[in-house]
This record gives sequence, structure tokens and C-alpha cells, in this order.
Amino acid sequence: MLRSYTMDGTGNIQGSMAHLECNQKIKAYVRNCFTVNTLKKKLPILTWLPKYSLYNLQCDFIAGLTVGLTVLPQGLAYAKIARLPPQYGLYSAFMGCVVYCFLGTSKDITIGPTAIMSLMTAAFAQSPVDGDPTYAIILTLMCGAVQFLMGILNLGIIVSFISYPVINAFTSAAAITIAFGQVKGILGLSNIPRDFLNCVYYTFAKIGQTNVWDLIMGLSCIVLLFFLKRFRNVNWGHDVQSPGICQKVSRKFIWLIGTGANAVVVVSSALVAAAVESQNLHGKITLTGDLKQGLPPFKAPNFSVHHGNVTSSTGQIFSSIGVGFAIVPLLGLVEAIAIGRAFARQNNYKINPTQELIAIGVANMMSCFVSSYPVTGSFSRTAVNSQSGVKTPAAGLFTAALVMVSLQVLTPLFYYIPKAALSAVIISAVLQMVDYKILPKLWRTQKWDLLPLFVTFISSLVIGIEYGILVGIGWSVVTLLYALARPKLIIDHYDVPVIHLSHGLNFPAVEYLEEQVTEILLSDKKVPAIILDCTHVYDVDYTAIQGFASLIADTNHNHVDILFTGMRGSVLDSVMLAEIPGFIYTATVDGARVLVNEGGRRRDNEVPVEEDDPTSKLLDENKPPRKAYT
Repeated sequence: MLRSYTMDGTGNIQGSMAHLECNQKIKAYVRNCFTVNTLKKKLPILTWLPKYSLYNLQCDFIAGLTVGLTVLPQGLAYAKIARLPPQYGLYSAFMGCVVYCFLGTSKDITIGPTAIMSLMTAAFAQSPVDGDPTYAIILTLMCGAVQFLMGILNLGIIVSFISYPVINAFTSAAAITIAFGQVKGILGLSNIPRDFLNCVYYTFAKIGQTNVWDLIMGLSCIVLLFFLKRFRNVNWGHDVQSPGICQKVSRKFIWLIGTGANAVVVVSSALVAAAVESQNLHGKITLTGDLKQGLPPFKAPNFSVHHGNVTSSTGQIFSSIGVGFAIVPLLGLVEAIAIGRAFARQNNYKINPTQELIAIGVANMMSCFVSSYPVTGSFSRTAVNSQSGVKTPAAGLFTAALVMVSLQVLTPLFYYIPKAALSAVIISAVLQMVDYKILPKLWRTQKWDLLPLFVTFISSLVIGIEYGILVGIGWSVVTLLYALARPKLIIDHYDVPVIHLSHGLNFPAVEYLEEQVTEILLSDKKVPAIILDCTHVYDVDYTAIQGFASLIADTNHNHVDILFTGMRGSVLDSVMLAEIPGFIYTATVDGARVLVNEGGRRRDNEVPVEEDDPTSKLLDENKPPRKAYT
């Protein structure tokens, strides 16, 4: 119901109408926030759950268990990279799957520990107490909060400012760093530094201390993994139109062995290690050892660490993690969005990047209550999920259930898993992340993109993976800013020089444009005028408009006209409203040339004069009037 207003003045009427319009917009916004469509966007499970069928349940069950068999050995192995006890890899593997089932928009993505997140945890969240997870859990909470806030504010666009060569170089460098860091596990070495260069040096320095039993175990596992994973793509007998039951079962068995290669290798190596131990050959093979049995307690993270008589306060913990609060959420976002888009494109559906951010953020925030370190989408497990025929995110519930059952029941059996086998699992997984095929592609298409790739790659290996990505991001941002500050200018040097602008003219580029105009003015060849072609200028800011005024003043001082052509309506309106003295505008470059010829060219013997010269006024009076022509 509309209110009645007393018409006691125009200002009151306008204020009342503006107030009414504002109220209507607020009410419409609130109504839109509480619609069924909005609820479905924020809880995507409401979209697919009403259509869920028994067939979908069967497919999701198989996919979920298959991914679970993959994440069990990977979780134990990735915890080593994060420098945490092995059970924390499994603590990180189930809560994210449950949360993503309700909030995620991709049917393929599986959330959990990844190699890069584990490496970042080791880099930024190391507690002064060996094996203490406090720093990592706090990082998980803050990582989730940052990602959730980015999702609410629709800041997923930040990913677009990191170029593909930078992401590719960082991923490859991280894979090499992780893989070489696991060589010590294959060789049975200890006390090897984490950073890449020292890791390489001390690994070779201590190679004489190699444990032969671990070496044989590790190399055997790598070779076995290599061949077993090839079984995923075997299509034996597909030329048979009506395969029998035995052939179908054989195909499925071979595929399952290939898909669950990690689990097969880890179980087999554990059986071998147990057999060796039973023969009184204790200590020959380095074992994982005792793991804490049972599910982690559901509790809020601690914000202090006690080590001896010293207590690390919340402020000290936050100061220690530092820039990790920005880098880890950003990398989690990059990894998840890249994986989600890749599999959505492959399987012909769409994801919502903003909702993905919210889902991953909530997954991390909830995971911190079960002692998890930061999680995100896993490429290898997502590929397994997709190949297993997953239909909905509900598959994550079965993965989570298998992990929780394993923590509750199978933990004592993990004692016999050889560390060399876990190192083999990691090496086999991360080496697939090294993309060397991009080099010839960049060489053929855009050689300049090789420079940020090599800079990021070398920086990541030399100064550290956590700082290498900062160098890469900085390079990407500087490249963008340089393009804005130094726009491509095409200058046609005819009797009347024409400067063609390639894109929008904003404040970083104004000074560069003035420099180019000055070079023309100071050249030996005298020009009657300069034409500035603004056909491709879609926007200008106030600094650019002030730059136009400065250009006009400078050219006038040198007795040269500057004409602006081809401005779009919005750009021209902004410039005209500024009321720049001496502004001359024509619709086309040809029109500008005609205008110059009609106005009369300066005589060859005419030279610039100083402002205090009495003839300057006369020369100015003889010049044609300056107008804006449309």
C-alpha cells in the first residue's frame, strides 16, 4: 500500500519517491533471496535428490567405494608430505566428501587431501612440537573462512588473473619437489631437508646409507603401479558383440585392479612386510608403525601449543603461518575450479564456480573440527570417480563411510605398510602432474609465454614452492599492468600523423600516450596536426580526460592541432562534459584529414614562438576556431 505525500515542495516529492523506490528494491532483493530457485542454487542437493534413482545409487556406490580404495593409501602417504602422523591424512579424507555432497555442483569432484595442499601445509603450518597438528588445523579453519568469504563476495574471478603457464609451471615444480622428496623413502634414508636444493644435495650425500630392503620394496611397488594402472584402459574383447558372463566379469575384474592399483600395491607390500617380520627379520623394512585407532574427536581447534615450558599463543601461530592464509586458499581454489571445469567439459555439464568456492570453504571449516589439514579437489581421485561411472555427488558419502570404517576397524593393520610403498604411491601419483608437452605448444604459438613458465618453475625449485607461486602471480599481474600502461599504438606517418589506440585508455597509459605525441612534436618533420583515432577506445577515466586536456595544451603550445576521431557515444559524452578548451572531434579519420586541409596547413617556414613574443597572439588569432564536429 502506497503512502500519501503532501506536495509541499519539489524537493520533498523527489525525496519521497526516491525513498519509495529504494524500499521497493530492498523488498524485491529480500524476496529473491528466499525463493525456491535461490535455495536450490545454495543447496544443489535439492536439484538432483528428487530425481535420484536406484540405478544412480548403484553407480554412486561402486564409484564411492572405488575412490575410497584410492584415498586410503593416498591419505596415509600425503600425511607424510604434510609432516603429520599418517592418520591425519585419513582424518582429512571424509568430512569434505560429506559437505560437498550437499553444497557441490560437480558430480565428479572428490574432496580430500592432495599433494599440493599437503606440501603447502608442510611449508606454512609446521608446529614447533613434532607431529602436532595445531598449526595445520588452524590453517584449515582460516583457509575455509577465506574461501567461503570469496564465494559470498563472488571473488572467484581472481583465478583469471593467474595465467595458464604460471599455474602449469607451479604444478610441475610442485610435482618434482614432492616426487624427489619421496626418494628418501624409497632409499630408506632419514633426516633429509624439505626444500628442494638441500633435499637433492643431502639425498645424494647419504646415498651410501641406502637400505637395500626398502630400495627393493620401493622399486617393485613403482613398477607394479606402472603396469597395474594400465589396466584401466584395457579394452580386450570389445570387438565381440555379445560377450559372455565370464568375459564381462573378467573385464570388470581387470578394470577394478587397475583402478584400485594403489590399494592393491599397498596391501600386497604390507603382506610381504608382515611375512618378513614373522621370520624374525625385524627392522629390515621400514614400516609405517602404530597409528591412532578410531575416529578423531569432533571438537573446535586449539589456538595455542604447549612445548616444554613455552606456549605458542594465537598471535604467534597466526604470525608463523603468515602469508599462508592467502596462498593456501588461493591454491585450493585454483585446483578445485580447474578440475571441476575440466571434468564438467568432458562430461557435458556446467558447474557454478561461486558455489564451488562456498562448498570448498564450508568443507574446510567443517573439516577442522575433525583434525583435518586443508583439503580441495583431487585430480587423480576425481578421474577415478568419473571413470567409475559416478552419477551424483552422493558417491562422496560412500567414500567417507569407507574411510571412517577403516579408521575404526583397520587401523591396526596399517602398522605393516612399508614407508617405501607409500613413497611409491606418491611418486606414481604426482609425476603425472608434470606437463612437459606444453613446451612445444608454447614454442609454436606464443614464445613469450615460455618466459613466465620458466621464471615460475625455476623460482619454485630454487627459492621454495610457496614463494615460487608468488613470483608467478606477481609476474601475471605485472604483465597485465604493463599491457595497460603501454597499450599498443599504431602510428601512421603520413602528412598528418594518425595514432590508433588499441583499447581503453586508463590512467596508467596516459603518460605513455603523451610521450608518443611529444616524440612526434619534437621530430624533425613538422606536422600541421595530429589525429588520435579512438575507434577502439571503449572507456576512459578522469585521468585520461585530464590527459586529453594536457595533450591539447602541449600541441597548441607547439602550434599543432590535435583532433580526436571515432569516439563512442559514452566516451564522447564524458569528454564533452569535461568542457576541455580547444577540443576538436570528428567522426572519422578521413573527416579529420579534410578538416585539417580546410583549416589550412602551417607554412613550412613557420616556427614555434615563445608565449611572451608579441607575434604569438597574432598567430593564434589567425588560426581557425576550435570546435567539436559531430
